Amino acid sequence: MNINALFIVIAGALWGIISIFVNSLHSIGFSSMQIVALRVSFSAIMLVLFLLIKDKKLLKIKLKDIPLFCGTGILSIVFFNFCYFQAIEITGSSAVPALLLYTAPIFVMFMSLFLFKEKITVVKAVALLLTILGMCFLTGILFGESKVNLIGFLYGIGSGFGYALYSIFGKLLLKKYSTLTITAYTFITASIVTLPLLFIGGNSQLVFRTDSILISLCLGVISTILPYLLYTKGLQRVEAGKASILATVEPFVAAIVGVAIFNEAITFEKAAGMILILLGIIILNIKREFVK
Repeated sequence: MNINALFIVIAGALWGIISIFVNSLHSIGFSSMQIVALRVSFSAIMLVLFLLIKDKKLLKIKLKDIPLFCGTGILSIVFFNFCYFQAIEITGSSAVPALLLYTAPIFVMFMSLFLFKEKITVVKAVALLLTILGMCFLTGILFGESKVNLIGFLYGIGSGFGYALYSIFGKLLLKKYSTLTITAYTFITASIVTLPLLFIGGNSQLVFRTDSILISLCLGVISTILPYLLYTKGLQRVEAGKASILATVEPFVAAIVGVAIFNEAITFEKAAGMILILLGIIILNIKREFVK
């Protein structure tokens, strides 16, 4: 494995351990939306500082594009993070929400059909069927019993949909800005909306606790900024389709974290569902890389 591919695998692994920080902040007393606020705010501050040092010009944008940045920041990042963190809390799992987050390409496929007139091919249809079958295994529908909390499952699907919106809005912004500029303003707009929530609900004092600050920094650096930079660096020498496949190490790392740290049980049905969904994701990404 070359160094650039390794960067992408490490990025996926760092995203996969996010439940450690999320559950720690939940245990302190923060709500899911407040954790979103902590993640995006710390990330925004660090990204702005990074760009001020790297290249101030990357912080210049046009006012008319602010609605698009609100799309990536509020409709996507805030929504998908909230759903993702809720899924982790409700299901008591880290692997299942991480995998459901990766259903985003399926949503992108359907939205692109209407927005960008992209066709649904046989390969895309097969990927969709595998994903649906995998979800049936995960939820226990095929066996007449629930394997995953339904509300938690729906939040997981919501996170995938929210994440997909980033690709839609991001595709429009990439015509004008660099990925660093898009990411920075995505977190800036997200933090502007969510930051006031940290001081609502009577637990604002929790924000200034040493453990809250340290965990939030870890969430922002280890599971947000660092993996993003590594993933972006890896993309310089690795095809986008292959990178997407390599990044699917995330749900496997999340599963390891769940079993090793949170004592999660991995049943046959849950494992089968995860494998089917993963196959659908890989097939969809292979299609993107090799089929023009």
